[in-house]
Amino acid sequence: MTNLKHWQEKIKERRKQTSFRDFMKEIPSWYPFVFHRNSDMISRFPDTNKVTIVDKDIFEENRDNLVKKWIDYNPEIDFFENFKVLFDKTPQPNFIHYLPSENSDYTDSANCSKNAYLSNVVVFGCENVAYSCAIRSNVSNCYNSLYVIENSDNIYSSLGIVSSYNIFYSKYIQNSNHIYFSSNMIGCSECIFCDDLENASYCIENKKYDKAEYLQKKHEILNDKNKFLEYYKNVNKNGKNYASTNTTWTFACNSEDVENGSFLVNVKDARNCIFIWAEDGNENMYDNFITGASFWNDLYGVLNSWWSSHLYIQAHASLSNTCFYSYNLLECHHCIGCIGLKNKSYCIFNKQYSKKEWEDLANQIFSQMDQDGTLWDFFPGSINPFYFNDTMAGILWNFTKEEVEAEGYMWRDEEIRVDIPESADVIDTNQLNDYQWYNEEGNWEINSDILKKVIKDEKGNYYRIVQMEYDFLVKHNLPLPSLHWLDRMKLNFWV
Repeated sequence: MTNLKHWQEKIKERRKQTSFRDFMKEIPSWYPFVFHRNSDMISRFPDTNKVTIVDKDIFEENRDNLVKKWIDYNPEIDFFENFKVLFDKTPQPNFIHYLPSENSDYTDSANCSKNAYLSNVVVFGCENVAYSCAIRSNVSNCYNSLYVIENSDNIYSSLGIVSSYNIFYSKYIQNSNHIYFSSNMIGCSECIFCDDLENASYCIENKKYDKAEYLQKKHEILNDKNKFLEYYKNVNKNGKNYASTNTTWTFACNSEDVENGSFLVNVKDARNCIFIWAEDGNENMYDNFITGASFWNDLYGVLNSWWSSHLYIQAHASLSNTCFYSYNLLECHHCIGCIGLKNKSYCIFNKQYSKKEWEDLANQIFSQMDQDGTLWDFFPGSINPFYFNDTMAGILWNFTKEEVEAEGYMWRDEEIRVDIPESADVIDTNQLNDYQWYNEEGNWEINSDILKKVIKDEKGNYYRIVQMEYDFLVKHNLPLPSLHWLDRMKLNFWV
């Protein structure tokens, strides 16, 4: 395998030099943030001619047959043209679920979780999650939030929450509870409008109060629910790094030697990485977006991959290793240019080879890519099946339509069409106060009739309140959301 190690080192060295802007353009652009309706199903893919979409359960039932849909490598065209031939003929699941989840059909990348709704990446024992992204490791009752991990509970409209509970409209919180409109808090309890505190309690605007006075002021602040959204928009957007050395950018925890890293836990030797988590640590992570899991290392140019190691230019993988330029693999190793395979090894463009045949052809392919100057490139924009401005790349960074279209990416100009039945009872957001109020005893109430309404926001977008969301709002005395669920999620992102 000497030749393979040679090509691995070449890819590593070039990926270590990627600019952050190029990383953002190439890799997060393969993760959609907007869901689409394709005939009778909701899907991660827009309805274009770039991909054939099937229900995820049907895809799993037929996954073993994908090894029969192979193509021969054609040296007369470049690697990515070969890949496109296979991509065009391979059906794709409407959502990617590696491991079973319960009642989570409308979430992309739901794994080992329950009751996830209109969310992205809800994994490892999470429950009751809606309108959220990057939710991992025993998180429950989480709404309108981004990057919430490690045994957190009761999280609403928040960003960067680790091992905390009862966190509302806050950012960058660790090991804390009962926090409102605050940021950069560690080991704190009962704080409002605070920033950069550690082991503090009963504080408002970083000022300490005795318990009785604090609770009185808390009651007064939380009584004015029409200001909650405004308060959240004013929370500090700059997250500090914690227990990290030689690490740059935002909210890296217990990490070391990281350049351009944001929302990381236990990461070492990394560059251009966002949303990475591992209980016991990940090493050698370069150009990674939403990856991690314990004891798995060496990921170069990788998107949304778990429990995997030695991946080189990979979009979606789980329990896999030593794979190159592949898409949506499960329990695979030594694959090149493969799509959708499960429990396969020594395959190239989904075709099975002997170990010796695989090594010889791998060397031929990588030699040609090296000569073409593409050995270290991510999949080109011309193959990308998503509208760029509907992906994580379009939301997280400032790219222009002209810039990305020049490189072959698609851009959505038209509005996403939503079919509202004529019989639907539609109300505007300025009518929400007709369904929420303080009763005569001074207790907050939300009329359950709101569950029967379709709500139209100021932009003309429609949304509904679902039962588990309603129950959460009532339990925690929170106001009905006046923004569409997608705009609520976007509030947590930074550009």
